[in-house]
Amino acid sequence: MPEWIETNLNLIVWLFVLVALLIFVGYLRAKSRKYNHVDWGSKRLNFVDGLCRAYCVRFHRLKLEKFDLPKSGGAILISNHVSGVDPLLLIAACDRPIRFMIAKEEYERFGLNWLFKGAGCIPVDRTGRADIAFRQAKRALQNGEILALFPHGKIHLDDVKPYRVKPGIKRLAELSKMPILVARITGVKGQGSVFKPLLMRSKTQVLRFPNISYDYFKHPEALQELGELLLGHREQLSTYPAFD
Repeated sequence: MPEWIETNLNLIVWLFVLVALLIFVGYLRAKSRKYNHVDWGSKRLNFVDGLCRAYCVRFHRLKLEKFDLPKSGGAILISNHVSGVDPLLLIAACDRPIRFMIAKEEYERFGLNWLFKGAGCIPVDRTGRADIAFRQAKRALQNGEILALFPHGKIHLDDVKPYRVKPGIKRLAELSKMPILVARITGVKGQGSVFKPLLMRSKTQVLRFPNISYDYFKHPEALQELGELLLGHREQLSTYPAFD
């Protein structure tokens, strides 16, 4: 080995690392620009949005069915919840920014709080101060935003009882009187885990069902039937009409 290489070996290694890092950053920026088409109000969030969409489409092979959202105005988006990749799939399937209601302990998770805060997530204190979150959610909906939540409350696999969703969705719907967009996520590998599915290549899909109105929750079996629909145990809400 030439003497000058041996003398400057550490410097050469670090130069290679720096060049590789710059190439990788450039690659990420190019992918983000290609896939980002939704304005979240900041360049940093738009960059993350583009990476999220690229990751879902390329790695999780998200099949993009027609997933129309209202062009303007508030709406509630609900879905089943089978893994930690679910919020990313919903974001990738939507052509508008969406805000999530998430557990306070998740909102405060180290290293991710800046992202949750920047994306307008609403923390829910499940120890008894949920009223604050509901008031924030109502204001967001009245301001014309799309608010997403998982009405089973946590990761809930299709074959696990109870199928009934939590009553929080009923309360929010009746408070806001906004339309409810119903979706179901399928095809995720490693279901039941928060982190494992992030590293397992899947063939995913986000299915849409007809919208429902807040009036739907007047039916006594609404929470049970909605839960069954989200978990794939029924194809439609048979006991009460859906609303477009």
